Amino acid sequence: MKMLTKFESKSSRAKGVAFHPTRPWILVSLHSSTIQLWDYRMGTLIARFEGHEGPVRGVDFHPTQPIFVSGGDDYSIKVWSLKTKKCLFTLTGHLDYVRTVFFHHELPWIISASDDQTIRIWNWQSRQEIACLTGHNHYVMCAQFHPTQDLVVSASLDQTVRVWDISGLRKKHSAPQGALGMSPMGVKSFEAQQQIPQQDIFGNTDAVVKYVLEGHDKGVNWATFHPTLPLIVSGGDDRVVKVWRMSETRAWEVDSCRGHTNNVPCVLFHPTEDLIISIGEDKTIRTWDLNTRTPVKQFKRENDRFWLIAAHPNMNLFAACHDSGVMVFKLDRERPASTLFQNSLFFVNNESQLQSYSFGGKEASMPLLSLKKLAVPWNKIRSISYNPAENSILVQSGENEAGTYSYVPVPKEAIGAADASPRGQGKATAACFIARNRYVTFSKVTHKLEVRDLNDNITKAITLDSDVKDIVYAGPGVILLMTPTKVVSFDVQQKRQIAEIQVNNAKYASFSPDGKYVALLSKHTITLATRKLESIMSMHETIRVKSAAWDDSGVLIYSTLNHLKYALLNGDIGTIKTLENTLYISKVSGHTCFCLNRKGSVEVVDIDPTEYRFKKALVNKKFGEVLRLIQHSNLVGENIIGYLEKRGYPEIALQFVQDPETRFELAIECHNLDIALEEAQKLNKSGIWEKLGKEAMSQGRISVVELAYQQLHQLDKLSFFYLATGDVEKLSKMEQIAESRGDSSSLLQNSIYLGSVEKRIELLNQAGLAPLAYATAKTNGLDEVAQQILEDAGRQSAPDITFSVNSTAVLQPKVTKPIDYPLRVASTSFFEQALTGNMEHLSLEQEAEDGTVSETVSGTAGVEDEDLFSDTVAEEDEGWDMGDDQLDVEIEQEIEEDKADVSGLPGELGAWTRNSKCAAGYIAAGVFEVAAQMLNKQAGVTNFEPLRERFFQIYQASKLSFPSVDDFPSLPAYIRSNPDDSVKAAPFIPGRDQLEPLLHEGFRLFKTNKLQYAVDVFRKIIYIIATLVVHDQDDEEKCREVLTLCREYILGLSIELKRRSLPSSDIKRNLELAAYFTRAKLQPAHRVNALQVAMTQSFKHKNFAMASYFAGEFLKIMPSGSRAEQAKKVKSKADLISTDAVEIDFDPYAEFDICASTFTPIYRGSPYAVDPLTGAKYQISEKGKLCSITQITTVGASASGLRILA
Repeated sequence: MKMLTKFESKSSRAKGVAFHPTRPWILVSLHSSTIQLWDYRMGTLIARFEGHEGPVRGVDFHPTQPIFVSGGDDYSIKVWSLKTKKCLFTLTGHLDYVRTVFFHHELPWIISASDDQTIRIWNWQSRQEIACLTGHNHYVMCAQFHPTQDLVVSASLDQTVRVWDISGLRKKHSAPQGALGMSPMGVKSFEAQQQIPQQDIFGNTDAVVKYVLEGHDKGVNWATFHPTLPLIVSGGDDRVVKVWRMSETRAWEVDSCRGHTNNVPCVLFHPTEDLIISIGEDKTIRTWDLNTRTPVKQFKRENDRFWLIAAHPNMNLFAACHDSGVMVFKLDRERPASTLFQNSLFFVNNESQLQSYSFGGKEASMPLLSLKKLAVPWNKIRSISYNPAENSILVQSGENEAGTYSYVPVPKEAIGAADASPRGQGKATAACFIARNRYVTFSKVTHKLEVRDLNDNITKAITLDSDVKDIVYAGPGVILLMTPTKVVSFDVQQKRQIAEIQVNNAKYASFSPDGKYVALLSKHTITLATRKLESIMSMHETIRVKSAAWDDSGVLIYSTLNHLKYALLNGDIGTIKTLENTLYISKVSGHTCFCLNRKGSVEVVDIDPTEYRFKKALVNKKFGEVLRLIQHSNLVGENIIGYLEKRGYPEIALQFVQDPETRFELAIECHNLDIALEEAQKLNKSGIWEKLGKEAMSQGRISVVELAYQQLHQLDKLSFFYLATGDVEKLSKMEQIAESRGDSSSLLQNSIYLGSVEKRIELLNQAGLAPLAYATAKTNGLDEVAQQILEDAGRQSAPDITFSVNSTAVLQPKVTKPIDYPLRVASTSFFEQALTGNMEHLSLEQEAEDGTVSETVSGTAGVEDEDLFSDTVAEEDEGWDMGDDQLDVEIEQEIEEDKADVSGLPGELGAWTRNSKCAAGYIAAGVFEVAAQMLNKQAGVTNFEPLRERFFQIYQASKLSFPSVDDFPSLPAYIRSNPDDSVKAAPFIPGRDQLEPLLHEGFRLFKTNKLQYAVDVFRKIIYIIATLVVHDQDDEEKCREVLTLCREYILGLSIELKRRSLPSSDIKRNLELAAYFTRAKLQPAHRVNALQVAMTQSFKHKNFAMASYFAGEFLKIMPSGSRAEQAKKVKSKADLISTDAVEIDFDPYAEFDICASTFTPIYRGSPYAVDPLTGAKYQISEKGKLCSITQITTVGASASGLRILA
């Protein structure tokens, strides 16, 4: 038996606790007068209730209504609402402390026990006291209703336990038809006369004492009924737990359980097992066998006395109050032991019987074996392992010293639960088969792994590390060693470690059907890895993870306490359905999920796999499957729409949406102005029209821009728009509108646009600006108008102003027909054509070809989402399948010989050298010396040894040799990049299609922490680009972006490798290099690693200000997850101190570069030298040395610049 703590809170002394019947809530009443409402599953405080004066000793939830009751030392009983979190009313009547309060399971009653020596029953609906039970002559410590009968049990410090009959009270206050016992003639029936309750000495028949149980030597603190049997258990200050039995006429003591060394404040029966659970002020929780009344197990707390224990009404959960709070726990695991073999499941039911379940027939067999005698009493069977060759099982039960294993043959047919006949038994805490004739046992006590044959003889013994806690089967001859900090793959035969992965407290492992992937389950974390334990992804769940299994398509289905969820290998997760009860997944097949429940039986759960299959197909670019799911499934909801939008498929999301606003946003995102305009007209909101106008302007749809400006009444923009488009007619209308509106400013502007000098002069005159009107008239040669203005102003002579004689009028726009900007017609995507029914000439191959554009490398933009290209992870020796076979690089397989040149080698090779502007052409022709000179002049290359392999690759890739007839030399042939053009013949240069796979290989090595290998891969990419030929500017630009990306990764990884090589005493340099690593321009998914290193090192060495800065940067990229939670904790603590113990040369807010050789900052304005190939910057002292990034170029060498464009 093992105590598994599920929740613990810290507070002042807890005196009362109660479980909610359906929700994961507990009420805790404190000695400080506060009542707390906790969610024990999430570990969060939901509410506080303040209202009592002094300690609150009793609380209880109502079985069905959203209310609870409390009683305290202020003599009052309060009823509270869970909805409003307020007190509804107070019941008063007790004259001393209220010890306990409980609701009746059916009637609207509350029972309370008090130090005033009475038990009172209240009707909480009428808010009246309906009975007062007197008879005890000391404090009444506890009183409870019987779960099914009209009985009450009470315990008092007068050393007695009393059982009360309240049937008369029920009849009096419920009074159904016939309850008065009257016959139709009005005469009391015989049955009614026989059922008249006995009266007490005061003539009260509502509640009378049925039994007085005497036997305790001191006061009794607690008494309670058994849920089903006629038993009572009590505990008192005499440190004894007593069991009593009742009959119809009497009650007597059955036995006593002795062992507590201090008072027993509370005791209860286990709801489902034959156990008694008691707590004591001796700081222990003890369990007793109900049948033998002997101790089973005790659990001790170091410093806290226990005061009360409560059981969940429906689950195997208990809550205990102690001096520093409350704890929720369960006794032993409820996970049924099980194992899979092909299409069958072997499992152990709640009766400790072995059964099999056929997934095909969806039917469980009769019990095959009874395993009760194999396990130590009160120790559940933890695991079973099946051997199909011998049709036998290996059973393991118990923990630590009590752990045992048994090797048992399984009968071929189910003939009933016959007792198992083990062929081998012994001590072990874990056991599993590793071959048809071998199994291993492991003991945490001795730390030994023993390999045994089927005769239970030890063939090999291996001593493991002391931190190994468990073992899990991982394939023939291989097991997983579970430790608190990592999981190790261990080859038993060779006694060696194969691989390991850092995972904290992993408990279970689930392998995919093909064995390629494994899911490692911790309490709140799931880590997905390859079979070589290379990490793929890790995710955090706030609710405890219970089990996991892989479906046929390679998607992980896992269960938490209350949900079924799925996880894809690229990190996408989602919820499939909510569970009423916790289930343990055994197998997932299509729409069916086979699970084991806590009752030890198989449940078949129907699931809808459409959502995760859709996401998986979309991520893997299996467009045929995506189309099929769209056409035949009901894919709706914000989740799918948001996912499609996030993944860059708004045109698909558009097909699912009906809401006009969402459709508008999606249409804008996929630049579909027609749909956007349609939805904007429906919505008719200013913000919508503004967005539409901006998008239409960017696309040059001037008709839509005009409409948007009109709807927004942006007349000034509209005027300028008409000016720009040359629409004089509409510009004239705008002038008229401005005049009719009396808008002088707009009218003046429009008159300037139209060149209406007279209108402008008139406007200036009306505005009282006669001098300006005069100047305008004079400037435009309107002398008569100018003279009239002078006369109107009362002036006889013209002002002494010189006007330009050669003034020119404002140029007017040319009158043209407004048309939309000429744009390339956008072709509809595969999905848009398919969903609109245009299936003619439509093929998936075409879509796949089109789709490669987004997968080609385009600097950082093309690789930032490298995790999303595929939901599958390649093996280490297979490389990454990133669609490189679809890259737009033409490679002709059939070469047409050019009759003019092929006959002679010098002619072909000479043509290559004449037509080549890049070094690669000369390499292909075999003129290595000239190629080396070109690379030296263009990129400063001086060390050609690393390029040797690349030179030979280029030279060999463009030549073929066909065998000839005997005694004749072989026939040479040449592979051109342009076989149809004999005049401009150029060789085929390999390498363009290797860039993307190599780039992703570098990323994979980065993720798996193989940094030096990653550096080598990125350097290889640089060598390929330096000797490459591309045929358009786009490809050239992409190559240069990849070159920059490789430079940054080599710089960052070199810094980190240097940091790791430092002695532990050099703290200052360690912190500096960790900080400089964060300045490398890595992708966000990789930069978080650098930030986490810098944050951890800074925090570890008490540079809290720096740690806070790096934690903040980390959270900008990764705001959620287990790593984010750690960063938040670091930042929170670091912000409180905000000082640095070690001064380092790093200013997070300054702009600087990192020297690629000395790894020191180069601040703005400081002299520096540059690598001519990659652009890496160096301190001026490094000029003339070999570049650390490329290892082939000289720093600061004069160079014209690398040329790779043909």
